[in-house]
Amino acid sequence: MATTLHAAHTGFHEGELAVQARAGLRAEADRLLGMLAPAVLSAGIQRFLSAQTFVAFSARDADGRLWVTGLTGPAGFVEVAGLTTLKVEGGPEADGPLGELAAGQPFGMLSIDLMRRRRLRINGDIAAIDGAGLTLEIDQAYGNCPQYIQQRALAPRASGSSDAGAVRHDTVLDDADVALIRRSDTLFLGTTHPERGNDASHRGGPVGFVRVEDATHLWWPDYQGNNMFNSFGNLQVDPTAALVFIDFATGETVHLSGTAELQWTDGAGDDGDTGRRVRFTIERVVSGVRLPVGADGVGPYPMNPPLTD
Repeated sequence: MATTLHAAHTGFHEGELAVQARAGLRAEADRLLGMLAPAVLSAGIQRFLSAQTFVAFSARDADGRLWVTGLTGPAGFVEVAGLTTLKVEGGPEADGPLGELAAGQPFGMLSIDLMRRRRLRINGDIAAIDGAGLTLEIDQAYGNCPQYIQQRALAPRASGSSDAGAVRHDTVLDDADVALIRRSDTLFLGTTHPERGNDASHRGGPVGFVRVEDATHLWWPDYQGNNMFNSFGNLQVDPTAALVFIDFATGETVHLSGTAELQWTDGAGDDGDTGRRVRFTIERVVSGVRLPVGADGVGPYPMNPPLTD
């Protein structure tokens, strides 16, 4: 598939502005406009990235389908190589949905420190891929709030290799997929915009905050956040979306690709009174890929809204 690099932009795009207006939060979002200035990978960003062992990464496969997955490595596997250049050692798992990742396309990346509840959102283009890993050219890089991050101390596992024949490609969830999703307190979301490129973000909540309706649909409540609505702004323009759920005890994953819709409700559910939830329609499933990272315990975010329905 031919891929196209996106042009650098600043400020909020039309989808973000529309969702901010619908939520009545345009003024609050405007206070954060400075975060969207063209990125320079500062010394502070370099220090943060040099300590991380996990990032969520969103891009398209060889057929043009959007996915989001986890990239892992030793501390320093994401290295600042210039004012706007990153080097990522290795790349997506070979048996995962982005195992045939192509250069010359936009990416979205979220570097997240689960233990300290810190995260850094990075967007740009994949400049090159070789045997050593990825070279990324950065358009935007800015921090996100610590809300709804479930605290974990990630550690490497002996091997990320999946069991022979364990990776399943399908169009529907099976019972094991449903069970993993229902016991999850974290997901990573990939979205896209035709001019701004791809994005990767985090969603968290109490165990069970993601509801599985059936084999091809699930939904989750949207909690109060930073009011920028980067992901929802993308969905306002293009419903293409991707999810990955990770069992941090085992490294097992469920990757989903499809479409997502932001739904406005009466606020009577367990969304923290935002009146918003997201409904995801599954088109493709890749499950059974095992990431070589995990955690033995979890400290729930203390202000997770309780489940009520």
